[in-house]
Amino acid sequence: MSIFKRGNVYWYHFLFNGEHIQKSTKQGNPRTARQMEAAFKTALAKGEVGITERKPIPTLADYIEDRFTPWARATFEQASPKTWTGWYRTQLANISSYKPLVSRRLDSITSEHAADYAAFLQTKGWQPSSVNSSLRVLRRALRLAVEWGITESAPKIKLLRGEHHRERVVLPEEEARYLAAAGELMADIATVLIDTGMRPEENSRLRWESIGWSNGQCGTLQVTHGKTAAARRMLPLSPRVRALLERRWEAAKMPVEGWVWATATASGHIEPSTVKKQHQRALKLSGVRPFVLYALRHTFLTRLGEAGCDAWTLARIAGHSSIAMSARYVHPSEDAVMNIFARMIPAKQLSANSEESLQ
Repeated sequence: MSIFKRGNVYWYHFLFNGEHIQKSTKQGNPRTARQMEAAFKTALAKGEVGITERKPIPTLADYIEDRFTPWARATFEQASPKTWTGWYRTQLANISSYKPLVSRRLDSITSEHAADYAAFLQTKGWQPSSVNSSLRVLRRALRLAVEWGITESAPKIKLLRGEHHRERVVLPEEEARYLAAAGELMADIATVLIDTGMRPEENSRLRWESIGWSNGQCGTLQVTHGKTAAARRMLPLSPRVRALLERRWEAAKMPVEGWVWATATASGHIEPSTVKKQHQRALKLSGVRPFVLYALRHTFLTRLGEAGCDAWTLARIAGHSSIAMSARYVHPSEDAVMNIFARMIPAKQLSANSEESLQ
């Protein structure tokens, strides 16, 4: 019996009279899936069921309109509006405008077609980072088509090289100059980012009821907003973050709930556009080499890795959904490797080896 897992459910596939049968069991239990496969095979042999005709595979254009766009809107429009409007909706419009690609059926799209699309975007003057954003949405759409059973496989899509990453590490002296030049609000926001590793949008939505003053050594904060389950996490407060939050809490007359960065906006909290303007002003006044605000998160994670944090713990702190994202921050030194091996050798064996070497 041949079953395999796709997403959270098991599928079965086998050959019957030269015909490939593949069907979802819609079950997450492998034993139940095998039983359903056996029952379907028995029914086929008795002639109780026939081989159903395969559904026609849609074009990429139809699939985007009928399946992928509704999924993306339902998933991100409320939970992460920026992800929906600034990424999925924009890039889906760009993909849909390239007819040589979207007019093809899903099962006929190859890596070469994706590369042609990338080349087309480059002729329009797009930078590698912008092209890769569109390719990532295309890759996500095609992989979900496989997971949903619409097509059997998805092509491998290669991203362009030369992409500008937000991986600038802010040096300690740069951090000091930046915080000194920034106003009180921007300095507080930057301090929280560089001491917790939160994403800027997570920090903007921080609420007083998510702060635990008596937890841990200096307190904790709960990240309750995120586009993945991993993003929702508990973080310890550093002494200086504890001090600035207490100062802001007391100035706000010690509220039980509400936004930490409350402002008179439609959302009730500080908006990214406001933070960006104040960040640019702080850079100009401090004379620090320019960096994007997200670099403060990268700086924190880099320092965490240099302090000896393992990839699994770092992933928990950062809210990464994949350990591969965290592994790039962790670079074990030669001393760390030697210490690990030393711990694995029993003390008696180590002592015996030392005596032999002396003889």
